[in-house]
Amino acid sequence: MESSPGVESTGGTLSSGGTTSSGGTTSFGGTTSSGGTTSSGGTTGSGGTSSSGGTTMTGGTSSAGDTTGSGGTSSSGGTTMTGGTTGTGGTSGRGGRTGRTGSGGTTATGGTTGAAGRTGTGGSQGTGGTVGSGGSTVTGLGKFSFFVTSLAAMRRLSGSQDGFGGDLRYGEANGLAGADKICTEIAESSMAGSSAKVWRAFLSTSTVNAIDRVGAGPWYDRLGRIVANTPADLQASRPVGADRAIINDLPNENGVPNHNPDGTGQVDNHDTLTGSNMQGKYYGSAASTCSDWTSTGSGSPRIGHSWPGGPSQNWSDAHNAPGCAAGVNLS
Repeated sequence: MESSPGVESTGGTLSSGGTTSSGGTTSFGGTTSSGGTTSSGGTTGSGGTSSSGGTTMTGGTSSAGDTTGSGGTSSSGGTTMTGGTTGTGGTSGRGGRTGRTGSGGTTATGGTTGAAGRTGTGGSQGTGGTVGSGGSTVTGLGKFSFFVTSLAAMRRLSGSQDGFGGDLRYGEANGLAGADKICTEIAESSMAGSSAKVWRAFLSTSTVNAIDRVGAGPWYDRLGRIVANTPADLQASRPVGADRAIINDLPNENGVPNHNPDGTGQVDNHDTLTGSNMQGKYYGSAASTCSDWTSTGSGSPRIGHSWPGGPSQNWSDAHNAPGCAAGVNLS
């Protein structure tokens, strides 16, 4: 299953749990699309609107002089505005009117000082957008965007020791929607919050190719190890550029390689449902996808190998399973 760096996860592939009995495989993988659900950077608000303050008057009006009356009241300066009205953040009146003493005239006391005006508060600051780390990574979560479903998880969600078989609808309208839901729930069970990413099962149908569902990469396993950087890398027999620890043993949702995940040799998840050819595209028949992942009847779904086994080492296109019925035969 893969998750897209933003918001879609390619995950890994659904592992069939080994060689299926009388048909069907039980697990597949997924990836996050475009690298993870993550968006490729998301939208970041550059800030809100911040008011820089009120209105500042640079000066007032100064009268050059008044009229001098002979023996009357002489105002040698008249009415002088010291600075006028200054808004430091609002409107602040600095000083009033000062009358000079005329010969026998009346001296005007200080005028009225206007109180400071209102200072405009800052605007709204835009919060950060969603950053896609590696693909569709949601802020605060790791790069986790690829896994091969474990047999234990498939048994848990299906409620059966034999898994789902070829019917992956899981309560949804079609097989792909159900498989994506399965991937999402398994990812969330491993890393809380991962369901915020958009997970895509690496499955082809008659209408869509698996490689076209999973975004642009890169993809990482549960422990942050690189699986592949680009779709072209992912299409190789073993993903190009994959970490050496996992290239020949693609890990499950917990970052544990599928070859011998429990250390007892009792679990074998190397078969992975894909319905795809070596290019990650539709294998070409209803039988190869269990009727677009809606049937446990007749069919021979195309599967890959999460770890090299038998003559083929291709992780997405190795051979056909014997049928679409649910069933696990650990080899």
